Amino acid sequence: MIENLQIGEAVEHRGIVIAPLFPRRDPVAAYLTLDEALAGGLRIRETSESGSVPELIVENLLAERVLLYDGEELVGAKQNRILNVSVLVEAKSTLTIPVSCVEQGRWSRRSADFSAAPHAASPELRHRKNVALHAQPLARGISQGEVWDAVHEKATRMNVHSPTGASADTFRAHAGALRALEERFPAQPGQCGAILGIGDSTCFDAVSRPDAFARLWPKLRAGYLLDALEHLDGKPAPFGAIPMIVDAVQQAEWSRQPSVGLGDDIRLHGERVLGSGLELEGEVIQLSAFTSSATVAPSTPPA
Repeated sequence: MIENLQIGEAVEHRGIVIAPLFPRRDPVAAYLTLDEALAGGLRIRETSESGSVPELIVENLLAERVLLYDGEELVGAKQNRILNVSVLVEAKSTLTIPVSCVEQGRWSRRSADFSAAPHAASPELRHRKNVALHAQPLARGISQGEVWDAVHEKATRMNVHSPTGASADTFRAHAGALRALEERFPAQPGQCGAILGIGDSTCFDAVSRPDAFARLWPKLRAGYLLDALEHLDGKPAPFGAIPMIVDAVQQAEWSRQPSVGLGDDIRLHGERVLGSGLELEGEVIQLSAFTSSATVAPSTPPA
């Protein structure tokens, strides 16, 4: 994927830098996004009446495959969750997927099925989850403590009180500020990814299909901007930080193992970069990466 991406012109506003990514090659694999699939009848539910915090059931009755993006938030049922990894769900199939709770104070049913939140988890939360999961990305529950800590610390710093400790309440509390920034960072025609720069931290997100990215971008952007609210009007990411993360991803050590759905789960780590993704038959379907002065490559990468 890296060789097949082109960086577009970055936009800077109030210390936030976001650069679009464009594909150099046409995609091969076809799939729907979560929101498209839910509208068509996809169901995501608890594993049973009693439920299980680190797992959910996906029932895909559609004739199309569905991409569930790492960090997308699911709301409802017994408690809100985020996706631990990206998963490609086969058409006409049922699958158990790994998740983390982002609503620590609730365990009571609000709905039979989950719906999709209008935001994805922020890069800070996704990065911390990625670090916790890197050696065992498909293991259930091992990132939960780190996720809860990240959600609580973010709410505390941003002066948000949530009765159930829900990450979604932090987004709701700052909805007006997020809307004021969104229009500065619209999706570009044909865009398939983006790179965020805030201070000395960067985040890279890309998918193989521009049509899928256009649907994912409002969610990813909301997560980007939630982190950015804590650093507004700060010093922009230094010149070269945007292409630097692309170089870091390219030079990182990559490893693969079978995913919980179709294809292979990808893990990458380097001196200052950590990332994950999903590959199907040689095509990288999704890739995320994070660089920060706080990033430490795990000592035991997956086999």
